[in-house]
Amino acid sequence: MTREELSDRLLDLGARIGNVVDALPETRLGRHVAWQLVRCGTSPGPNYEEVCPGKSRADFVHKMKIVLKELRETRYWLRPIVRAKVSTATKMGDLLDESNQLCNIFGQSVVTAKGIKGKKASDR
Repeated sequence: MTREELSDRLLDLGARIGNVVDALPETRLGRHVAWQLVRCGTSPGPNYEEVCPGKSRADFVHKMKIVLKELRETRYWLRPIVRAKVSTATKMGDLLDESNQLCNIFGQSVVTAKGIKGKKASDR
């Protein structure tokens, strides 16, 4: 996958998160989840744009870890939407799948960049 394709996936994720946030109800739970999700769900794209011109391997790894952290948080905040029956698992399934895939991609990238042999992204 090219850098541009990955950047496009992160941009699409942010746009889809925006649609989910706008559809959440105006309840205390809806507002809280919306606030958390809009922050973490829209930040991986711009953070990834900062990864690309990394000055060193350490800088690259550090910035990739930030992207991964935000993706994991996004994945978490999508789950209460389904659990609280604010939206159905069917509607959220593709978005959860995409966030899982992106977590795996970035997790493996961090492992590879750090030069850790014999570790899976899920082990980190």
